[in-house]
Amino acid sequence: MKAGVDEAGTRTGVSEADELENADGQKRSGSRGFRTCKEQGEWVELCFMARAAEMGWNVCKPYGDSASWDVGIEQGGRLVRVQVKSTTFCRGRTYTCNLVGRGKKGYEADEVDFFAVYLVPVDLWYILPFAAASKKSVSLQFTPEKAGHKYQQYAEAWHLLSRQEGQGAGGAVRKSGGDDGNARRTGCP
Repeated sequence: MKAGVDEAGTRTGVSEADELENADGQKRSGSRGFRTCKEQGEWVELCFMARAAEMGWNVCKPYGDSASWDVGIEQGGRLVRVQVKSTTFCRGRTYTCNLVGRGKKGYEADEVDFFAVYLVPVDLWYILPFAAASKKSVSLQFTPEKAGHKYQQYAEAWHLLSRQEGQGAGGAVRKSGGDDGNARRTGCP
C-alpha cells in the first residue's frame, strides 16, 4: 500500500500493519529488518536512485564515502547534489531526522543542493532544497498526518529536483525526460 498526503494534507494509504510501536510509543519499520543504520542508509540511497532513474534522470554515485553528497542527478549538463537521509524514529505522530554529516556537523551550502528524506515506516519522501533545511537546527521534524505542517510542501516533491531550486549550481535545469514525479515504481519506495 502506497502512503501519501492528499490535498488537505491528510496522510493516506498507511495501514496499521505497516507501523509497529515499541513500548515507548515510537514507531519503527516492521519488515525491513536492517541490522544497522548504515544498512538502512545504503538501501534508501538505492531506492532514491531507482526512483530518480524511473523518472528518466541520469544518476551517479560518488566513489567511496568522501563526498558530502550521496547521489548526483545530471540534468542539462549540471550536477544536482543530493544528500539522502532516512528515519524510522517517531514520537507521537512526528518523525525526526538529523541532517548531519561527518563529525555530527550540519552541511554547508557549497556541499549539497537538496536533501531527500525518507520516512521508512510510512513510505514517504520529502525533497527539500538546501535553503529549506539550512536553519540553525540540524534536526528536522516531519508530521505528515498534520495538515499544514512545516515541510508539507516538500512531501513527494520530486519535481523540485528538475527545477534546481537548491543552492549551489543555480539556474534552471531541464528535466531529462520521464514524468512529473508520479512514475510507475518497481519494487522500491
